[in-house]
Amino acid sequence: MAEWMFAYLTFALAGQLTPGPNNLMLAASGATFGYRRTIPHMLGITLGYPAMIVAVGFGLGHVFEAYPVVHTALKWAGSAYLLWLAWRIATAAGDGRRDKPARGRPLTFLEAAAFQWVNPKAWAMVLSILGVYTAQAQSYFAALVIIALLSVAVSVLSTSAWTLLGVGAGKLLNARQLVWFNRAMAALMVASLAVIWL
Repeated sequence: MAEWMFAYLTFALAGQLTPGPNNLMLAASGATFGYRRTIPHMLGITLGYPAMIVAVGFGLGHVFEAYPVVHTALKWAGSAYLLWLAWRIATAAGDGRRDKPARGRPLTFLEAAAFQWVNPKAWAMVLSILGVYTAQAQSYFAALVIIALLSVAVSVLSTSAWTLLGVGAGKLLNARQLVWFNRAMAALMVASLAVIWL
């Protein structure tokens, strides 16, 4: 394995296993809806994030440089969508009574894949990846494909880990505590907006 690949793998593990909007949403979904119902959400992240890497790597990033208004519009749309998702998570566990089912539903595959385009942590990671790791490879395009494939592998691990963390929390917490768990996950998501605007 080339040194840059090992370096990227280390970066990907650190970036994708640490808290961020994707992982917080997965933990809340696992706690509220369980592992099986969260699988489409997991797959949306697992395939949507590498697709974003490839798309930006093949030229979409130049659009943002040429037309900054597009990037600004994406930031506003992303912030609004993140706030809406945080609201969904905060209210998903119902009113804290186990005799009433959780409100809402987990994110679908397409919703989770689309979320990558407005996820501040995903953007920060993609821009870092394209600026650092592709420059070290002999072939830019081969590096993009390898990075995307490694991202899929790391994402399978990270999405499973965070969903299982949520499933475990859902089993340990009583109904009222689950409401507060989801509210805490939602608050952390809102706090992550600072990354976009600072």
